[in-house]
Amino acid sequence: MTTVFKFGGASIKDADAIRRLMPLIEAHRERPLVVVISAMGKTTNALEALLADARDDGSSGGYRERLDELKAGHEAVAEALLGDEARELKQRVGELVKALDEQHRRHCESSYSVHYDQTVCYGELLSTTIVAAWLNHEGVATDWLDARELVITDDHHQDANIDWQATREAIRSQAASGDRVRLTQGFIGGTSDGISTTLGREGSDFSAAILAHCLDAAEVVIWKDVPGLFNADPRRFDNAVQLKRLSYAETIELAWHGAKVIHPKTLGPLKQKGIPLTVRSFETPEAPPSVIDADTRFDAEHPSCILRDDQVLLEVKPKDFSFMDEPRQHDILGRLVEAGAHANLIDGSAMQFTLCCDNKPERLKPLIESLDADYSLERQEELTLITVRHAGESLLERLREGREVLAERRNATTTQRLFRSEDCPETWHIPD
Repeated sequence: MTTVFKFGGASIKDADAIRRLMPLIEAHRERPLVVVISAMGKTTNALEALLADARDDGSSGGYRERLDELKAGHEAVAEALLGDEARELKQRVGELVKALDEQHRRHCESSYSVHYDQTVCYGELLSTTIVAAWLNHEGVATDWLDARELVITDDHHQDANIDWQATREAIRSQAASGDRVRLTQGFIGGTSDGISTTLGREGSDFSAAILAHCLDAAEVVIWKDVPGLFNADPRRFDNAVQLKRLSYAETIELAWHGAKVIHPKTLGPLKQKGIPLTVRSFETPEAPPSVIDADTRFDAEHPSCILRDDQVLLEVKPKDFSFMDEPRQHDILGRLVEAGAHANLIDGSAMQFTLCCDNKPERLKPLIESLDADYSLERQEELTLITVRHAGESLLERLREGREVLAERRNATTTQRLFRSEDCPETWHIPD
């Protein structure tokens, strides 16, 4: 049975990082291996900035400078890996960057979402081209596969939906078991017409799950720069602990609420087939991992805390002093969907509907303009949302000490509270 590996941007950020892939891949060759690769380092961020320049003025100095930096950076990694034998690979990098430039010219009048997907896909195309060439150079027989021909989607750009039947047929015909490593891109797919799409930001985990599901894989291993999943971000909480066993359902809850662990869509395809997901450190592969499967016994072993910074609170009220009834709630949520925004907290009362969203102007601005036309709207910015799972009342009270709660939502397992960011510490502590 096949094993699916996924390597994120941090694990291939430069030539030294890419070299660390070799022993990890070699150690797991007892099974057929499919490897999913993200863009290198912060390449997706760089491509988003390039896109902004292209839509502003594709001939500007800023655009051309960013394009040249992208090309030079990837060529430098190719040369560091292959030395004097990098000529052909550097030529291929140049061809991909040229194709990216042509996509910008072709789609400068397209919608932002369409243009976005035709741009950012080149991060993964570049990284996988380099990694595949290096693996073959080192004697690991590797086939480079184009995920846009494997993961078939609709044309809902930036968050495409999977055509599972077409995807299953494509994957089983092109990526089925064999002696060679199958290497492909995360995050990206393509329509049946050959137009590039993306699966949502940080969607490479989902790509690995799609491949595993369609291949009936034995397991998925996600390699990160930490030894596993934690009950809080170790960079923000001084006493975060590793969660060594977690269920599919609990992991989905954590991801949904913003934990930077696993893409929220990843677990569904794995749960359907009972495929376990293991999170390991590429820096210390011998360290105990975190394992996600159907076992729910350990879900409440530790309380989990999730922070979302740079939040915007929208308080929506009817202008005619009437009830915020079901039709009005339906209307507001419909406008949220239409704007492509996501509410991290939703709450309601007789005359008010509350939404807490990430401060993403390209999505938030059209939502605010739409709501402001028909409702009374109040807005607060520079807020921090904390979500706590499996917490006792004393822990919750100690986490809120000295801070005004601007909005709150609670159920039996989860509490969400919104604070002013200026009232929140840079480093938090989970009380005992």
